[in-house]
Amino acid sequence: MLQVGLSLPRCPGGAAGAFPMAEPAAGEDTGTGREVLGSSPVTIVVTSEADTWDIDTSPCLGCGQFVDWDKMPEPQQPAQIPRDVLSRPRKELKRLAREGCWARSHAGRARLYPRLIQQVSCRLVTPDALVYRDVAGRLFGKPSVSSHPLPEFLEGCPVPTYCLSPLGVTALKKILICVGALFPDITHSPLLPALAALLLHYSEDEAQCFESVSRLIASNAPHAGYIDQSFLAHQASCMTFGDLANKHCPAAHKLIAGAADNVLEVYSEWLSWLFPGLPFGYAVRVLDVFLLEGQKVLYRIALALLKQFRLSVTPAGLQGSDIKAELQAFVRNIAEHVTADKLLERAFGIRLFSRKEIWLLQMANRKALMERGITVVQRRPSFHLAVDMQNFSSSTVTAQEMRLVWSWIPERFSLFPPLLLFSTSQDGCSLQRFYACCEGYEPTVLLIKTTEGEVCGAFLSTDWSERKKSGATSGFFGTGECFVFTVRPEAERYEWVLIKKPELAKAVPRSRQRSPSPAPESRLGSSRDSRSSRPNHLAVPSPQRRGRLSPFLAVRHFLLPSKTASMFMSGSRDGIVIGGGGGQALSLDASLLRGHTEHCETFDNPPLCQENFQVQLLEVWGFQS
Repeated sequence: MLQVGLSLPRCPGGAAGAFPMAEPAAGEDTGTGREVLGSSPVTIVVTSEADTWDIDTSPCLGCGQFVDWDKMPEPQQPAQIPRDVLSRPRKELKRLAREGCWARSHAGRARLYPRLIQQVSCRLVTPDALVYRDVAGRLFGKPSVSSHPLPEFLEGCPVPTYCLSPLGVTALKKILICVGALFPDITHSPLLPALAALLLHYSEDEAQCFESVSRLIASNAPHAGYIDQSFLAHQASCMTFGDLANKHCPAAHKLIAGAADNVLEVYSEWLSWLFPGLPFGYAVRVLDVFLLEGQKVLYRIALALLKQFRLSVTPAGLQGSDIKAELQAFVRNIAEHVTADKLLERAFGIRLFSRKEIWLLQMANRKALMERGITVVQRRPSFHLAVDMQNFSSSTVTAQEMRLVWSWIPERFSLFPPLLLFSTSQDGCSLQRFYACCEGYEPTVLLIKTTEGEVCGAFLSTDWSERKKSGATSGFFGTGECFVFTVRPEAERYEWVLIKKPELAKAVPRSRQRSPSPAPESRLGSSRDSRSSRPNHLAVPSPQRRGRLSPFLAVRHFLLPSKTASMFMSGSRDGIVIGGGGGQALSLDASLLRGHTEHCETFDNPPLCQENFQVQLLEVWGFQS
C-alpha cells in the first residue's frame, strides 16, 4: 500500500474522553438511535478490513460490511437510476434527488454518493483515502487493543449509529478520531458525526467514508457550505434558521415565542431535529439532496418540520410543557404525521431567498456574535433573554408585549437588550429632537400609543441619517427587513410584501450585484445625542470602514416590479413616513402628535389602528451591546 508521509497532529488537549478501541461484544447495545461519547473507557478491538469492495460485482448489491441489515427500514430494490445520471445537468440531478429517484435503492446510493461528493469543489490539499489508510495505520497499528483520545469537537455531540453493526460503530469512531487528527481546527460540529455515520452505510470501506467526509469539510464552493466547524459558525446558523422561521413560519414562531422563555434556545436545536432526530429512512432522504444542494436544504427541511409541528399541536396543549422536548418527540415520530416524500415536497414548496442572500444573513449573524465576544475557538456559552422581564420599563408596552416584539426582530439584534433612545414624555414632541436622538443607531424600533389605547409600531432597519442623502427631496430608504406591526388590541406583524410573495420579484444576476463592496461615503449629521458616543451602543459603522457586506434584503438585490414595493421609510422636516405605494402604513407630522395609517403596497398591511389618530406617547428603542 502507498504510504503518504504526514506529520500527524496530536488531538487537541482536554479531549472528551479516551476510548481504548475494541469491538463491542455480541448482543451488546450499539445505540441504534443516538449515542453521546463520554469519558468511560470502553475496550474496542480494531480489526483489519478489506481494502477493496466492488459494489457493482458484489453478490448482494448495496450491501455494506458496516451495516446491520436486519435494522435497515427499507427493502433492497433494483436501482432505477439512469446509467448516464452523473452526466446530466445539475438542475436535473437535483430534481431526481428530490423526487427520490434512488431513494429505495441501497446499491444506487452506494454507487452515487462517492461520485457526487467527488464533484464537490474543495481545497487543493484535502486528505483522501490514501492519507486515511496511512494515518489510521499509524494511529491504530496492527489488530490489537490501543487507546486514543476523541477529538474535542465531539464533546456533548450526539453520535447516532442508525443501522450500523458493531463493526460499523467501531469504524465510525476510528473515522472521527482521524478527522480530529487531520482537521485540528474543528472545534464544534454537531452535524459531522451524523453525516459520517450515514455515509458509512454506503461506503465500501472506512477510507472511502473518510474521504467523503473530508471533501465536505474542505468544501470551498461560494455561499454553499456543508458543515459548520466552530461554535461561532454553528450558532450563526441557528440564528439564521431563527430568522427564516420568523419569516416563513410565522404561526409556528408565534407559538414557540409564547411557550418558550428563550426562542433562540429552541432554534439552537434545529439541526438536531434532522440529525439524529429523524428516523434513518427520513435522514437518508435528506442526505440525498444535501449532497447536491448543501446547507440550504437543511433549512428547508427544518422549516417544513416546524410547519408540520404547528399543524399537529394547539397552543393550549403546549402550556406548561417543555417545547424543546415536544419538538424532539414530534420529529422522532414524524412517520405518524407525514411521509418522507411529502415532507420533501413541502420543504421545496417553501420559497426561500437566494443562497447568496441567506449567506449574507449568516455573515451578519456571525458578526453580531463576534460583537458579543464569541470567537471561532469558543465553546458553548449560555445566552440570556435579551429583554429583562424584571428591569424592563416602558410607558407604551408591557415587558411581555416587548418580548413578543423582540421575538419578531432579526436574531442578531435580539441578542442585545433594548435601549430607550427617544420618548415624547422625556424629550418632548419635536421631530428635530427625534432625529437628533435616533441618528447614529441602526436598527430602531418605533412604538406608538394612541389616545384610544391602541399600540402599533415599526422595525426600521436603517439609520435615520440616510434621509439626508436625498437632499431637499423626501426619498425612501431602508431594506426588506423593515416591518410594521400592531400590539394592541391584537398582536400582528406585516413584513415586506416580497417575503410572502417572492414571485413578485427576481434576484438580481450575480454579475450585477455589488457585494461585498466599499461602504459609500456617509453624510451623518453632527446633531447627535450624547448617548450615541457611548461605547456600549450598536452604532452605524463609521464611513471610513471599507469592504462592508451588502445588507441582507437590500433592494438592489432584487428586480422589483415597481418602486412602490420598496418604500420602507422616509423622513423630512415635515414628518416621517413608513411604508408607501397606494397609501402609507404609518405617517406622523412634525409635531409627532398627529398620525395616519392605511394600507400600503410595501407591507400589504391593513390600517394599524384608527386611520387618523392622536399620539399619546411615542418611543424609539435601540439596541445596547
